Amino acid sequence: MRYDLDDLRLFLDIVTEGSITAGARRMHLSLPSASARVRSLEHHAGVALLIRGRRGVRPTPAGTTLARHAREVLAQTARLESAVAGYTRSPSAPLILLGGGSAMHRLVPRALVSFLRAQPDIDVTVTESRTPQTVRTLADGEADLGVVLDDEARDCGLTMEPLGDDSLVVIGQAGGILADRAALTYREVAEHPLVGLDADSSLRRWIEKHLGPHAPAVRYRTSVADLNVLVRLVSAGVGLAVVPRRAIDPSRPLDVRELQDPWARRHHLLAWAVKDGPPSPPVLALAEHLRQAVLSLPTPARGIPPYGRDDTLNDPNELP
Repeated sequence: MRYDLDDLRLFLDIVTEGSITAGARRMHLSLPSASARVRSLEHHAGVALLIRGRRGVRPTPAGTTLARHAREVLAQTARLESAVAGYTRSPSAPLILLGGGSAMHRLVPRALVSFLRAQPDIDVTVTESRTPQTVRTLADGEADLGVVLDDEARDCGLTMEPLGDDSLVVIGQAGGILADRAALTYREVAEHPLVGLDADSSLRRWIEKHLGPHAPAVRYRTSVADLNVLVRLVSAGVGLAVVPRRAIDPSRPLDVRELQDPWARRHHLLAWAVKDGPPSPPVLALAEHLRQAVLSLPTPARGIPPYGRDDTLNDPNELP
């Protein structure tokens, strides 16, 4: 037989209250209407569900069984409704966060973990975007926050605040060719085989843009799409690489040296969208999680090789 969910709710209220009158009141029904629903329920069940007395009602053994299963059915229904409701939010509900490749490597993931745990009802759409595109999107009000580079976001008219250092360094295998160097220029780095990111990556394009037409010839042993892979290749001795300082796990055994070129000094800024009215509380909360993520990210000391234990690399000459 088919059970009506409202009938099951009414029956549970009656059993809980010990009274048809009180159960009807909880369901905002009249007493005659509630009594008729109970009689219909008993008719379809084919068995008495309540023992009626002067001082109220109590469930029969069949009624006790029905009440137990009714609680399970209603609880499962509530969970189902909650799960489906997550897909009925308006498309504008998720926050939109944009950032370049270096920000997406460690900063944004760390901020997302803490924010999404703290805000289980708020979704975030994250998109990798170079600074010029991020600035345009924020100016059009089509995103909420962006992590941009100071060199490319000057005088763009957006509200911005300092977020953290994103300077570039050169890295090499621990104890390798960088061991006796304190700092290098990019031309000196280019004299050695390199490991780089893919040609269309934001970091690779940024470097090539600042080198200009007189860029030194570079031999790339290989190009990869992921900074984690690039750092592992370098630590295994495949070649040198130029990376953001914050992309380096201080526990990984690498030589980290300063890059002396002026364009290697750069900073992340937190940029805000151009929208009517002040930022919403969720946007303010996400911004705060980004600030805290910057503070919690360890970075290698300047010019000092961060020798340490690396569980992902048992043999420094073997790529995991």
